[in-house]
Amino acid sequence: METQEKQAKAKIWTLDKAHAKVGFGVTHMLVSEVEGFFKNFDVKLNVPSEDFSGAEIEFTADVDSIQTGNEMRDAHLKNQDFFHAEKNPKVTFKSKSFAKIADKKYALNGDLTFNGVTKNVDLDVKGNVVEHPMKPGTMVAGFKVTGDVKRSDFNFGANFPSIALSNEVAITANAEFTAE
Repeated sequence: METQEKQAKAKIWTLDKAHAKVGFGVTHMLVSEVEGFFKNFDVKLNVPSEDFSGAEIEFTADVDSIQTGNEMRDAHLKNQDFFHAEKNPKVTFKSKSFAKIADKKYALNGDLTFNGVTKNVDLDVKGNVVEHPMKPGTMVAGFKVTGDVKRSDFNFGANFPSIALSNEVAITANAEFTAE
């Protein structure tokens, strides 16, 4: 019964894809940051409270949509050395907790899955919820999610030593949502 009540009070927020981007960065050869992003992704955001505490987040990205600005690198990232897109076509994240820790700051925890491996990760979130300045009565929320994961935890690029690619992979996501 409690779950049904929670769902009845929850508000669904719709992703504004024109104002959203999901990316990553890794240090190459100890000198430069190589960044990329997923062109095709979706986020479902279900919010049970005004301050967004307890929000449920589900994220899915198509590995085949990866873009780094270099077609050869994109193709390499899709093969069995990295994402193995044929076998693992999606990157997913499902939240376990979303808690407000300060004004405009949240802690996000959940399960991240890619390359066939699922690991629990903690991410930092900065965000704001306001009335849309051009659509009175419509609420809009914007969030920036950041964090680091270890590629070795996901058996990702296992044949590439950390001198070639850092073990740390930076995750950055920016998203804007509108309340339904």
